[in-house]
Amino acid sequence: QVQLVESGGGLVQAGGSLRLSCAASGSIFSLNVMGMGWYRQAPGKQRELVAAISSGGNIAYADSVKGRFTISRDNAKNTVYLQMNSVKPEDTAVYYCKLGSSYWGKGTLVTVSS
Repeated sequence: QVQLVESGGGLVQAGGSLRLSCAASGSIFSLNVMGMGWYRQAPGKQRELVAAISSGGNIAYADSVKGRFTISRDNAKNTVYLQMNSVKPEDTAVYYCKLGSSYWGKGTLVTVSS
């Protein structure tokens, strides 16, 4: 069984920064052969992709976060990060980590105050 545990969420003022972490554990062979991503879901909205990093290191971002968020991974620690800078109130959401195509974390809440 694979477990993903997100951390780092909380309350932050607009313009501030936050760093999310997602640690994977369990029956995974090697993190570096699987893509990982960060998704978010705001109240009343559908879950959307924020950033993704492939097993080969290719990175993609949602247009709404380009230039502000950075995704990175540490395969030795089985961890993926999301550095969030210049946050905006519209970034408020529950942020979820995804491993491969099947595994999801339970989410961490990010609230940005104006």
